[in-house]
Amino acid sequence: MRKSNWGIISTAKIGVEKVIPGMLKSEAFNVSAISSRNHQQAQIWADKLGIPTAYGSYEELLSDESIDIIYNPLPNHLHVEWTARAIEAGKHVLCEKPLFLNPQEADMLLELSQKHQVKVGEAFMVKTHPQWIKAKEIIESNLLGEVKAYNATFSYFNNDPENIRNVAEFGGGALWDIGCYPVMTSRYLFGETPKRVFCTATFDEQFKIDTLSSAILEFPSGKKATFTVSTQLAPYQRVHVLGTEKEMEILIPFNAPTDRKTCIKINPGDILQSNVEKIEIDTCDQYQLQAEAFTNAVTNNTEVPVSLTDSKIHSQIIRALFQSIDTGNWVNV
Repeated sequence: MRKSNWGIISTAKIGVEKVIPGMLKSEAFNVSAISSRNHQQAQIWADKLGIPTAYGSYEELLSDESIDIIYNPLPNHLHVEWTARAIEAGKHVLCEKPLFLNPQEADMLLELSQKHQVKVGEAFMVKTHPQWIKAKEIIESNLLGEVKAYNATFSYFNNDPENIRNVAEFGGGALWDIGCYPVMTSRYLFGETPKRVFCTATFDEQFKIDTLSSAILEFPSGKKATFTVSTQLAPYQRVHVLGTEKEMEILIPFNAPTDRKTCIKINPGDILQSNVEKIEIDTCDQYQLQAEAFTNAVTNNTEVPVSLTDSKIHSQIIRALFQSIDTGNWVNV
């Protein structure tokens, strides 16, 4: 069977520094081409990464009939436009999160993808990492008892005015950039979508983006997810899930390292944590696994890990969080 050929739209930092190096570890598909609006820039990265073909425009890449799947790591405000163009070119698309800044755009992409019979997914690499799969198994095994609460903290420091994550009109800010991770993973672990949300935020006076946001997500079953995200705090991340009997801690939940094992801790209700069980997860690259899972869905015509429908829900939740910030009230999703 012929291997699928991937093409990369743009030389965005997340792509060339993290995602593509992870993809290149796989033997399940080919990374065949990379594109940029500047051919020289595309060629530089093609040479560095060992990608056979460099294109000086995104249109050239999309017109390459040998390319089966597009990876789209463009800035947030360009996700929908170039995902739509790729679909219209008959390509399957894995697009970086958040795929949508406006949930209404989801229906257009859903209709397009059905018309052209292609797969489209949102690139939440964490969902295919074994530590999250294990965490889901632990919850479903009832090891923690009845799970009722999820809490996450995710932060880093970035006050560069030139950085795209600090530009409000381009979908910058903590909620869009990293708040989407606890939104997605709490839904994944609970197997539900929150019915209402509440959020408060601190905004940067210069950038006009949220730099410190704290949220509560209330689920139909009564479970609650809480999280705090920031783009101007010391780098840190952790997830805790609490049941009626035990507590689970995911130590590096989102930016899992590729050079060492990850760890899940199970605490049997001991505040001093003197009897904690540690579950080690073998070293892996979640970007490699993400691309392999998406390729597998294309090859076997199965569901992609994070679907357009899921992506629409994530966008609706984050929009509701911003509405809550504006009104000071709970907002129904």
